[in-house]
Amino acid sequence: MFNWMKTAILMAGIMALFGAVGMVIGGKQGMLLALGFGLISNFFAYWFSDKMVLRMYNAKEVDETSAPQFYRMVADLARRAELPMPRVYLIQEDAPNAFATGRNPQNAAVAATTGILRVLNERELRGVMAHELAHVKHRDILLSTISATMAGAISALANFALFFGGRDSEGRPANPIASIAVALLAPIAAMLIQMAISRAREFEADRLGAEISGDPAALASALDKISRFANGRVPLETAERHPETAQMMIMNPLSGGGLRGLFSTHPDTAERIRRLMAMAGASVVA
Repeated sequence: MFNWMKTAILMAGIMALFGAVGMVIGGKQGMLLALGFGLISNFFAYWFSDKMVLRMYNAKEVDETSAPQFYRMVADLARRAELPMPRVYLIQEDAPNAFATGRNPQNAAVAATTGILRVLNERELRGVMAHELAHVKHRDILLSTISATMAGAISALANFALFFGGRDSEGRPANPIASIAVALLAPIAAMLIQMAISRAREFEADRLGAEISGDPAALASALDKISRFANGRVPLETAERHPETAQMMIMNPLSGGGLRGLFSTHPDTAERIRRLMAMAGASVVA
C-alpha cells in the first residue's frame, strides 16, 4: 500500500512538472496541452513502462530451452519466494548488473546482463536474482520503472521548451531566461522525484533476497564483485545513455559525477555488505 501511495505521489509530481513546462512553452494553452500529454504519458508508463525499459536494453527473453541453468535458477527462487514465475531476460552487456521490472508480481520480469553470468559463480548469481525477486515481492518494481520512463519524458519536454518557448511579436523568445531555467531545472526536478525512491529499499531487498536464497554471504560476495566493475571500469552503455534507468539496477552502473550523481539511489556498498555479513554470522550462530 505504501508503494502505491509513493507511485501516486510520483505521478502527481510529474504531472505538475509537465504543467510548469507547458506554461513556459505556450502559456495556459501550453499548460493544458502539456497536462494532457502528461496524462497520456502516465497511462503508457503504468501499462507499458516495463516493455519500454526492456526494449531500451535490447533484452531478449529466454526460457528453459535457451538458458536452462539460469531459467531454472530463477524458477527455483520464485518458488522459494512464493511468487509467480516472472519472465526472464538476458542483456548482451559486459558490465555485470541486473534489475526487475513490471506492474506487479503477476506481470514481473527479471533481467541480467551476460556479464554478470560470467563474473559471478552460481551461489552469487542466486543471491543477486533473489535480491531482484525481493523487489518484486515488495512491489518496488512499478515505482522504479515508472520513474525511469517518466524522468526521460520530462527531460525531453524540458529540452523542447528551450527551443520552442513562447515568442513575442517579433519572433524572439518571449522569456528566454524562463525557457532556459525550465530546460535545466525540469530534468533535475524529475531526478529529485526519482530520489524519493528510498535507498532503504535496497537494504530491504538485500535482507529479503538473502532470506530467499538462504545465503547472505553469497549476495555480499556478489555485491563486492559487481562493485569492482562499477563506476565506469566496465561501462553499462545503455545506462550511460539513459541514466534515469540506473536506479533500477542492483548496483549503480553510472560513471562520473555531475548530474549523473542525482540518479544515484543506491546506498553505500560497504554498508550493504556489512549488513549481509552480519546476517550470515547470525545464521551461523543460530
